[in-house]
This record gives sequence, C-alpha cells and structure tokens, in this order.
Amino acid sequence: MKSTGSTPPRHLLCFSHLRWDFVFQRPQHLLSRFAKDMKVYFFEEPMFDAAEGAYLTLSSRGALDVIVPHMPHGLDDQTVSRLLTQLLDDFLDTAVLDEWIFWYYTPMALKFTEKYKPKVLVYDCMDELSAFKFAPVELVGLEKKLMAKADLVFTGGYSLYEAKKQQHSNIFPFPSSIEKEHFAKARRSPAQPADQSQINGVKLGFYGVIDERFDIELIGNIATQRPDWQIILIGPVVKIAEDVLPKNNNIHYLGQKTYQELPAYLSGWDVALIPFQLNESTRFISPTKTPEYLAAGVPVVSTPIRDVVKPYGIRKLVRIGENANDFIKAIDAELAMVNRKVWLKNVDNFLYTISWDDTYQKMSKHIHSLLNDNSISIAS
Repeated sequence: MKSTGSTPPRHLLCFSHLRWDFVFQRPQHLLSRFAKDMKVYFFEEPMFDAAEGAYLTLSSRGALDVIVPHMPHGLDDQTVSRLLTQLLDDFLDTAVLDEWIFWYYTPMALKFTEKYKPKVLVYDCMDELSAFKFAPVELVGLEKKLMAKADLVFTGGYSLYEAKKQQHSNIFPFPSSIEKEHFAKARRSPAQPADQSQINGVKLGFYGVIDERFDIELIGNIATQRPDWQIILIGPVVKIAEDVLPKNNNIHYLGQKTYQELPAYLSGWDVALIPFQLNESTRFISPTKTPEYLAAGVPVVSTPIRDVVKPYGIRKLVRIGENANDFIKAIDAELAMVNRKVWLKNVDNFLYTISWDDTYQKMSKHIHSLLNDNSISIAS
C-alpha cells in the first residue's frame, strides 16, 4: 500500500449503508457512470449468515463489482469492526492507495477504514442518516470525523447543503437528478403491468421505500374519504410493521418493482404522490422521485418537503398539500385539468438541464480540480 505520489485514481471503492440490489437510486446512478471510467467496487454492510469465520464475496453487476462481507451471527460491534478491517486489509493487500478514490455513503464505515489514506476521499452525504429510525448513536461523531478527513463533500440537496456547509471548506450541493429518457417512456402509454391493469378507476401512485418517513395516516385518510380513488403503492416495507399499514380496499400494495418497470406503472397513474411526513428524518431529503414523476408527464402532489417546495412548488410544477383535505383538493384540481400542454412545457424546460450524466460530470470536475490539473483524465 505504498503511495506513488503522482498516479491518478484508477479505482473507486464505495462504502454504503444501502445494498446495490435494493432500490436503484443515487448511488447506483452515479457509480454506474464512474464505472465507465475506472474500476468501481461497491462495499456493502455485512451479512450475518456465515456458518463459521468471516469472508468476502465479490460479484459483478455489469461494469462494477459488489463486495459483501459475510460473518457469523451474534458478534459484538468491536469484533465486527475488527473482522471488517482484516477483510479489507486482505482485499487491499497489493493496492497502491494513491490510485484509489474512497467514496462514502455512510460514516459508519469509518470504524474500519479510518487508517487508510487514499488519493481522494469523497463523502456523498445523500441524507441526514442520524435522524433515521434505528440510527446508531455513534453516527454523529463518526460523521464529524469523516467530514474532517474528507477531501470533498457532496450533499443530496440544497437544504442539506445549508445544514452542512459550515462543516467543510470543499462542499457542494447536488440534488436529485434524473434519466429523462427512461421515465419519458411513460408518456408513450405503454401497456400497464398485469397487477395494475386489473385495477379500475382513478389511479394515484407512489413508488419508493415505505418506512418511517411515509405518512401512513395521510394515505389512509385519502383512501377513506375517496373510496372511488385507487391508491397504488410500490416498494418494500422497511423498519415499520406491515400490520400498521392501512388496509382499505382501494389501497393496493404491489410490492417492489425494478427500475426498468417503473415507467410502465407510471403510464397508468392519473396523479403521483409524495406523501412524506414532516419530521427530522425528512427535513433534508430531496426525493429523486420528484423529477422522475415529472419526466413521466404525471402530475404530482406532495407534502411540503423543503426541497420539493423549492424549486418545484414555487414554480408550480408540483402541487403542495399539508393534510388529506389539501391532497384531495389538489388531486381534484389535477383531474379536472383538460389541457396540460403549458404545464408539460414548463416541466420540460425545467428538467432540460438536469441529468445524472451532468451530475456525474460536475462531480468529476471537482475531483479533477482537487488533483490540481483540469486536463487530467481520472481514467488515464
């Protein structure tokens, strides 16, 4: 692991609290693009399924590799960190760290990576993880250490940037972006998937993780007040018990779908929903689904999440409601719209300069600038 002092990064090692195959979102969009220019490894949190001993598995996901630590069940935190350090030592045994970027989505990974000194260390702070349900108590302290150690910090939205900007001198906001051409497929009215096509009536839809941020009461009240509306909920249920979910006959839980399937579901929705609670866990979120819904040409009603209100709400691209009555009024207004040409034109004008390709290019430029040579190619 001796440093050469001059070789540009050829490898990127990402440490994530999210699993690669869970939901296709910010990490997958960005790292898939970095993988076109360098070798990318996605290091997941451990799975406690090993019969004995600890080991790593490495599997290909197209242009990048996913690394999963496997450990016996019942280990204490100190032992887990020690074993992760040993496994990472073995993985990086012949690596020249001056050729590596370390990319963090979770400060918790610092518990077993703090000793390493890669060429560039990036913290892509996509959420305020300390506010999430079941967040480890040491997360806040580890984030402070990660901020001090990082060469670059990116944030998942403008409100998160405002909250963190005093903690680092090289920090930049990168809100949720989009693959417009993918979600625009919904505008061409493809055939709806079988589990949705059999649902008749006005369709209101949501896709994403259904967890402590999701406003269960809001959805239940809308369903109760308007039993003629069909509410489609797509995504895994995480960190909350399924028995607390509303069971109205007009609420349909269709489970998790792939990223490739989403436009077909969107094509059948009359209105898309962003029904997040307003609490500490949603204070700084920038929902990726906002521009995705819009690119699909589907009207959107959202609770007043700060990064949805500004810019989408103030530009009248998304309707904002605080409670079930507000949502119902907003949905009724959208259903009554006969001509959406002006709205669609405004949506397309706003989304014109937004893309994950552009986000990737801008992040790369910040890395190039950090290396003090704007002409350098990271992959060279």
